[in-house]
Order: sequence, then C-alpha cells, then structure tokens
Amino acid sequence: MRILIADDDSISRKMVGSSLKSAGFEVMEAADGGSALAVLTSEEGPRLALLDWMMPGTDGPSVCREVRKRRVQPYVYMVLLTQKERKDDVVEGLESGADDYLVKPFHPAELTARLRAGQRILELEDKLVQAREEMRFRATHDALTSLWNRGFVLDMLARELDRARRERSSISLLLCDADHFKNINDQHGHAIGDEVLREIARRLLGSVRSYDFVGRYGGEEFLVILNGCDAIRGRDRAEQIRSAVAQRPVLTARGPVPVTLSIGVVASCDWERIAREQLLQEADAALYQAKAAGRNRVVLVQPEAAGMISKRSPALTEPER
Repeated sequence: MRILIADDDSISRKMVGSSLKSAGFEVMEAADGGSALAVLTSEEGPRLALLDWMMPGTDGPSVCREVRKRRVQPYVYMVLLTQKERKDDVVEGLESGADDYLVKPFHPAELTARLRAGQRILELEDKLVQAREEMRFRATHDALTSLWNRGFVLDMLARELDRARRERSSISLLLCDADHFKNINDQHGHAIGDEVLREIARRLLGSVRSYDFVGRYGGEEFLVILNGCDAIRGRDRAEQIRSAVAQRPVLTARGPVPVTLSIGVVASCDWERIAREQLLQEADAALYQAKAAGRNRVVLVQPEAAGMISKRSPALTEPER
C-alpha cells in the first residue's frame, strides 16, 4: 500500500521511508504541508499518511482538517508525528481529523504496527463500500441481464418525460419483445433462454447512446428510452435496434439460436397530455400491432392512428409472444 511521508526534515523522511520500504510499503514524500495536501486530495492519492506536526506553510493538523473537508471517499488514514506529548496536544491532533498520534522519537516497529492497524481499517472500509455498492446495484439492476430493472427504468421514464416537456423536446419510448421466446425455452431449455436474454440485452446496450436508458421490463420484454428523439427519429432508431438483434443468431452452449424483436414505438411529443402509464399503454398497443403483423418489425403509433388501432384490435387474434 502507498503511504505519504510529509516532513520538512529530509533526513527524517529518508530514515522513516527506508524503514517503511523494508516493511513493504510504497513510499511517497512531501517536504511541506501544502504539497502533502495536494497529494492527499488528488484523485489517485495514497490512503495512508504520516504527517509531521510542524511544517512550513500548512502544519500537520491543518492538513488533516482540509483532507477531511475535501475528500470523503476513499478514506485516508492519517498519523501525526510530533514531539508534543501533552494531553491537550493529543486531543487537538485527533480532533483535527488525525486517526493516530505518535510522539517522537518512536520505535520503527511501533510505527509499522500502527500503520498495519490503519491498513486493516482501510481494508474493512473497502469491504463495506463494496457491499454497499453491490446492494445499490442489486436494488436498481436486473439480476439476469444487468440492465436497469423495471422499477428503476420506469422511474427514469417519468423523470425524462418531465424533463422533455419542460425543455419542449421529445423522447421516444420503445417496448421490445423477443419473438417466439416461449419456443426457445421449450426447445432448448431455460438456461439457453437466459443466454439469449443476456445477449439481447448486450445488443440493445450496444445500439443506444450513453445518455439513453435500457431496462428489462419483464420476462422477454425490454424498455428503451431514447432522449431527444421525435417520432420519425425514434422509429428509425428502433429499426436499427431491431436489425442489430436480428442480424445474426445468438451463439449458445447448444448452438446458434436465431432471435428477432418486435418493437412498439411512441414519441412523447405526440402525446403531450398523457401520463407515463398511458404512454406505456400506447407503446404496448404498438407492440401488439407488430406482433399481429408478423413479428420482427417496428410499429410506430401516433394519436391519429391510435383510434383506428383500438377499433381494429378486438377483431385480431391475440398473437403468441
């Protein structure tokens, strides 16, 4: 682990640095408090620091205070080195943000032992941060595909709709469904079906921009939010996505499996007065039409055609997903 030694005495830095290098630490040096602060608050700064109390410009306690203000994560474990040993000095040093306090002269073995304790604390903190991030990921992502899960992508749809309407722009909503997916599960098994869904997710992500959103809506259905897209642009982008999925079979453990998507498209600029749930219903109606028309196609629904679709729908046989 890297450690910063900040001391205006070059001989002291070299002696302590040599001892710590022998103990396996990667040593960095700073000759004053300002330089130490710059290193410790940098993006790739070290996680351990030995700071002399008395330094030119900015002293050790001031460095500790500034590091605590400016850098929250990852945590920096700081040890103050000083000849001051009054209890008031110890309290002042620790209250400045230091984690430990060592009075000069000190035994090299004691310093190493204290730093090992600090290293264990940092490793524990890393594990806790990792566990927190894993919990956050599981709360917002689909376990199978690692796409945004249904709850999160619906929240993002509501936010993007509000933003688009405030800015008088448009988003296109794509509801995508894997064609004949039940047959894939029946013929090849659910494990292969899972492989197919993961590959569809990968191709969807590869077909959108960094500021678009792709989520698993449920089962073999996916929801895509395309920012800044009106109806025509949304339909064209949906066709590109459909083609990207259909252009080659998914290579699975049991051989290649052809896969296609049916996609229903709506643009928010065409449906300015309806809520999120209604917009989803219109996208689902468009998807229904794509399925009924033979699958592996894109259908855009706009208000003028919506009435015609709703009138025709009862006469259609429910298509197999």
